[in-house]
Amino acid sequence: MKQHFPFSRTNYILMGVGLGIILLGFIIMSIDSADYGFGFLGLTLGPVVLFLGFLFQFFAILYNPKKQ
Repeated sequence: MKQHFPFSRTNYILMGVGLGIILLGFIIMSIDSADYGFGFLGLTLGPVVLFLGFLFQFFAILYNPKKQ
């Protein structure tokens, strides 16, 4: 009996890339040297990268490769 997974291999690869982008956003926020993370990295760049990572995750979940 063949099992059917809810996502294709491409979806899982894209989700892994999205998790990597989210992790990168948290790392960027954590390396900010300003007090309490109130510098450019902690308040601007890190959250923007996080947001892009979450958008990429939504794309990865909704992506539907054509069945052949």
